[in-house]
Amino acid sequence: MSAMIVKELPETKAPFDWKRTLFLVGGLALFFIIYYAPPWPDAIDPKGEHFVLSKEAKGALAVFAVAATWWIFEVVPIGVTSLLIGTLQALFLIRTPTEAFKDYMDPSVLFIFGSVVIGMVFTKTGLTRRIAYKMLSIIGERTSMIMLGCFLMTAALTHVMAHTAVAATMFPLLMAIYALYTNEKTPTKFGRCLFMGMAYVAGAGSVVTLLGAARGAVALGFYKDMMNVEIGFGTLTYYMFPLGWLMTFLLWGFFMVLSKPERDRIPGLKEKASRMYKELGGITRNEIVAACIIFGVVLLIALKSFIPALDNLDKTGILLSSTILFFVCKILDLDDLEDIPWNIILLFAGAMSIGFCLWQTGAAKWMAVNWLVLFQKAPAVVFIMGMAFFVLVMTNSIMNVAAIAISLPVALVIAPYLGVAGEVILFSALATAGMPFMLLIGAAPNAIAYNSKQFTPGEFLKFGILASIMLMVVLWAFVSFVWPLMGMEVFAPIQQ
Repeated sequence: MSAMIVKELPETKAPFDWKRTLFLVGGLALFFIIYYAPPWPDAIDPKGEHFVLSKEAKGALAVFAVAATWWIFEVVPIGVTSLLIGTLQALFLIRTPTEAFKDYMDPSVLFIFGSVVIGMVFTKTGLTRRIAYKMLSIIGERTSMIMLGCFLMTAALTHVMAHTAVAATMFPLLMAIYALYTNEKTPTKFGRCLFMGMAYVAGAGSVVTLLGAARGAVALGFYKDMMNVEIGFGTLTYYMFPLGWLMTFLLWGFFMVLSKPERDRIPGLKEKASRMYKELGGITRNEIVAACIIFGVVLLIALKSFIPALDNLDKTGILLSSTILFFVCKILDLDDLEDIPWNIILLFAGAMSIGFCLWQTGAAKWMAVNWLVLFQKAPAVVFIMGMAFFVLVMTNSIMNVAAIAISLPVALVIAPYLGVAGEVILFSALATAGMPFMLLIGAAPNAIAYNSKQFTPGEFLKFGILASIMLMVVLWAFVSFVWPLMGMEVFAPIQQ
């Protein structure tokens, strides 16, 4: 056998990532510039009271600046940026290490952990596939009805599992449906409607319950700490259910008008879905047990709002009970525990830490009072909508849980000066924080939908601007008419 000479190819060097380096260093530069800058002017409220920006408060703004830069441009994994938030607070004595790091295990963070686990159980047991195939075997072959069915399923699932998990679950199903629509690799209007619409609707549906996304638990946690008022699961759903579902149907109409599918029907879809449903076989023991546990937990959390005897039961404790039961019943195992998206959990933890840091150091109040001067002559409704728009812009730039953690403390400080009740601020902020329609980095479902290659970032922005305008109009109607009719307190005595 002749000898073979193997010549090793020279190792290809990856090009230097100037963009990453620029924002990595730029974020740190912002931190040091702000932290070591001379004292900033006091904020002065309409009564002439001064609010000093302390060294610690300026440090909180510096931490926010570097975290926002690193989050937006993802120079490191978003969970690592969250670790930086606590680390900088501890090293620069912006808060004590105990205060800085205890937020990482805040009950709201553990609630998010529990909701992520429920999403994993839905996927692992096959409950989601069973529901999806059944739905497709019923709704038929008309593309408009398929879109509506997919939108309704997406919105409904976000009531019981995180919208990120819902998007991840729906994506392969939508890919299978799209493959029945066309074999062409070029994007189509139907594909754009299906995937972009799924991302939008995942946001709209997720505002209805606490299980849809982290932002709800984070916002209610802030509201309880700052206003000493606890908003229950039932109250949240009562006010957000009509808004979330109205937006779901409006988004369906939005896409049917602006990007109507090229074909009216997908021949054969109904039969294929029926066959795939039959191939799943009978319902398994794990599906039954998982469904019972999830139903029990959701029911118990919901009943807390209506049964005073359950009021002392903590919702995080209830939800974590489901996590424990999944392992006790051997639905999940050690491998599943290691598959939990800790990057996302850490993001939520970091968002809680920076939010509390801005609040406890007084930085949030300083920003709020400075902002108040701009709104001191504005009508209350203008202030509410302006605040909601601010949250909308923020939530498109950074993850929505971070946007709500940063924006809500500021908004709740301003509201009493203009005679606006805190409750309407909370729900308006939650509405816009849940629907980042313009940028792909606004929410995980946006990025998941982008993987379909059915639209460009520019198209996402163009459709997102129009959808955001529609959202603001709907929100104005709810603030002005719907929520007051439902009993929400919109106005309050002006703080003197």
